Amino acid sequence: MTAPSPSNSALLHRETPIRVVVVEDSHTMRAILKTRLERDGDIVVVGAAANASEGRTMIRELDPDVITLDVEMPGMNGLDFLEKIMALRPTPVIVVSGSTQRGTETTARALALGAVNCYAKSERSGALPFDDSGLLAGLIREAAKVRFGERVAAGSRPVSPGAGASNAGTEPRPGPAERPRVVAVGSSTGGVEALQILLSRFPENCPPTLIVQHIAPRFAPAVARTLDTHCAARIVLAEPDLPLREGHVYLAPGDDRHLTVAGSTALCCRLRQGERVSGHLPSVDVLFGSVARCVGARAVGILLTGMGCDGAQGLLAMAQAGARTIAQDEATCTVFGMPRAAIALGAAGLVAPIGQIARHAISQAA
Repeated sequence: MTAPSPSNSALLHRETPIRVVVVEDSHTMRAILKTRLERDGDIVVVGAAANASEGRTMIRELDPDVITLDVEMPGMNGLDFLEKIMALRPTPVIVVSGSTQRGTETTARALALGAVNCYAKSERSGALPFDDSGLLAGLIREAAKVRFGERVAAGSRPVSPGAGASNAGTEPRPGPAERPRVVAVGSSTGGVEALQILLSRFPENCPPTLIVQHIAPRFAPAVARTLDTHCAARIVLAEPDLPLREGHVYLAPGDDRHLTVAGSTALCCRLRQGERVSGHLPSVDVLFGSVARCVGARAVGILLTGMGCDGAQGLLAMAQAGARTIAQDEATCTVFGMPRAAIALGAAGLVAPIGQIARHAISQAA
């Protein structure tokens, strides 16, 4: 979940400024956030709350486009507050996180509850970075584009890509009966929540599964631990030359290395330095491309919610290699950008709500 490049011309693409409510217990932090966000004129802080009670009132009365939330504030349970926001008044939330282990663990849980992104305080001081080069403002602009749909439409029936009103909702033809050798997953904005739903439906003996989720490296270990508590399989961070094993899910560490699959008879993880691909390092396109080359038709590719187009070309390569390919549907995506791009290329053999993807990826063959 890396931020887009900040743009001083963002106001030209929006008739009114992005309205933000800041929830932060520190008066100094609230002032810094307000100054930082309002620098370019396309974002306005309409309210600054010192605690959850004030925040709840401001959100109800001011109806902001985006909320920044410090979930580590004393005297409140930020995760409970976030959960209420997402249940009662779904609004894009950016978590402003501390750099301690407790802070990263809390942030990972917040992302799983539906926060769309996270902004880290300084690793050394615990304060905001002196100059973030517009990172936070970029995250706000990205979050303002989020439109929450059905969230978890587990009962919805999948549809074929491009299906019209006449055949929407019909079951696709059954996929291959052969158990997939590898499952590859890509996700970005809203992806931690989607991954939790997806992986909670994976069996304990699932095929080896590799994931590229766009996330800052300091949060990746906590995200892996959070996901691990919600699924029967084992979730770990990928390591160089780590053999792929049944019942294991390998998450890219997000530390400027591409995650790929290597080998033929015995498969393993590879982490390699490289340039950004489709704007990202690690890139979903790179992972999918390696799976297409090494595994071919005995793989499943899954592209989940996210901004941009990373993964679309890679999913197409997997489809052309004979793999089963699945894209998350628009109704259950936080951001439909990545799946939409893949569908437009004809790369998705199936479009399905998040609650149904595991069944179509694995259950037929498990």
